Amino acid sequence: MKRIQAACICQTLHFQLKEDLGHDYAIKQVNEEVAHYKAGLDKNRTKYRITQESVQSDGSIILKIIKQYNTNPIGDYLS
Repeated sequence: MKRIQAACICQTLHFQLKEDLGHDYAIKQVNEEVAHYKAGLDKNRTKYRITQESVQSDGSIILKIIKQYNTNPIGDYLS
């Protein structure tokens, strides 16, 4: 029988601007979307570490994150 001892997932998320909105409003929406994503992780008690968060020249945001996979133990992935 096998058991998962530790598991995490690495993701690169690109929060893009919506093209049908004005530029300033689209940037505001992206910032709110990123904040909502982080709040959701906290609300669900998902353990995570943001390794990089960068704002692109167009105002979109790229987020590199290591997060807990499902409810599996994280081991030393986030150390």
